[in-house]
Amino acid sequence: MALTQRLEFRQSQALVMTPQLMQAIKLLQLSNLDLVAFVEGELERNPLLERGSEDDTPVRGEGPAADADFSGNDDGAEGGASGEAPRGNGEPSDDWVSRELGSRAEIEQTFDTSMDNVFTEEPSETATRAAQDAAPTSYTEWGGGASSDEDYNLEAFVAAETSLQDHLAEQLAVALTDASQRMIGQYLIDLVDEAGYLPPDLGEAAEKLGTTQDAVDDVLAVLQSFDPPGICARNLSECLAIQLRERDRYDPAMRALVENLDLLAKRDIAGLRKICGVDDDDIADMIGEIRRLDPKPGLKFATGRTQTVVPDVYVRPGPDGGWLVELNSDTLPKVLVNQSYYASLTKTLRKDEDKTYFADCLQNATWLVRALDQRARTILKVATEIVRQQDGFFTRGVAHLRPLNLKAVADAIQMHESTVSRVTANKYMATNRGIFELKYFFTASIASADGGEAHSAESVRHRIKQLIDAEEPNDVLSDDTLVERLRAEGVDIARRTVAKYREALRIPSSVQRRREKRYALGHSGGATPSSNDRPRDIAPA
Repeated sequence: MALTQRLEFRQSQALVMTPQLMQAIKLLQLSNLDLVAFVEGELERNPLLERGSEDDTPVRGEGPAADADFSGNDDGAEGGASGEAPRGNGEPSDDWVSRELGSRAEIEQTFDTSMDNVFTEEPSETATRAAQDAAPTSYTEWGGGASSDEDYNLEAFVAAETSLQDHLAEQLAVALTDASQRMIGQYLIDLVDEAGYLPPDLGEAAEKLGTTQDAVDDVLAVLQSFDPPGICARNLSECLAIQLRERDRYDPAMRALVENLDLLAKRDIAGLRKICGVDDDDIADMIGEIRRLDPKPGLKFATGRTQTVVPDVYVRPGPDGGWLVELNSDTLPKVLVNQSYYASLTKTLRKDEDKTYFADCLQNATWLVRALDQRARTILKVATEIVRQQDGFFTRGVAHLRPLNLKAVADAIQMHESTVSRVTANKYMATNRGIFELKYFFTASIASADGGEAHSAESVRHRIKQLIDAEEPNDVLSDDTLVERLRAEGVDIARRTVAKYREALRIPSSVQRRREKRYALGHSGGATPSSNDRPRDIAPA
């Protein structure tokens, strides 16, 4: 069989994502905080990028026109000396603006008025005061610690926040004198989380420190006596027990309650009353005392800053009864390409490497500006379509929220679903009903029981919460009853869906709600005795 050579041509198509397109997609899904951080990095890397001002229009009174008004010549100067100077429009002008006013007495004589309200002190006094102000050479004379050539920094005089670890370390230095115990204590302090808890298992601590478990337990007992009460606990029960011992309220009945917090979470009051061996008034008093404790004592020293949600889009009622959608300009980075700087550089560059580098910088800067503009336009387009689709929500509330998916919005604005998904990620909208994430308006559809328009899943959850909030203590609605009520209102929903929505809303079951409501109804009229006056010598059953 002979071997032959043959030349074949094949044509294929492939979607290739350019770096510019990848950058645009990346910017589209970034939040406003991440976008600001990204732009700040580009401003540091690219010398052709610069910050744009809030208003690029020239300030009134500045610019060439203003300079032309005051660009006098020799003739104008001579005219001013004679008493009148021609203006651009031929009108005369007084010469007092351009001439020396002289001393205070001459000024008062010229203007025929007293200048006491203007000249508060004589020039000699001004010079003396300036010399006194300039006398100190540094801020260290007042304890500031900064040299005189630095700007005044008010933050240097503000006391720094004390962290939880620093607060515990200060107490450790006073409570323990032995070096080995201090080393163990400092190791345990480093393990404390922001809530004030230690890991449940401290067995590895003894091995890493080369000591015994008893030594670790002894130091742990000292740490648990530190401020704030309940610190360095290994679980919630231990945290509450520490605080109760501090208040001298850790009796056998309270100990049984603390060791059975799972029953308290289930609101099994009858079971708790049986375990603790107390009556209804005692158990109510004990539960109230537990609720007054701090389950996370370490959060008092939390140093993490809470980031507020900054909306990307504002929705306001329009004068014609519609809605006005506008972008939040504060969240849009303003960057410009310095074309003049690039033009001046190209005249002086001689090396090909330098020319290539600045050409790439110019291309990247141009694409960044275009990508930011395209991002803003896309967000506005998607937000406008969402407002149009969910007009009932903005007008009448959550109950009128319509089912909506990404495809419906993408088809309406002629974009791909993935683009809409990236736009709605980490973006927020400020409305007359609060601030919502853009993804909030995309909800699943629940069919109607009577064949009408489908219902939004979010509106159904809202309706379930309304029904539960309006129930009576002696008429608690079960999941089956909720299904019947919703079907009577035209919502075709299954019982497991109701249970799922109820659990998502963190609403307990009907059994737990009935138990809690009956207990609250039985103790709403009578006053419970104070914990300080009630003896607790009852042993747990």
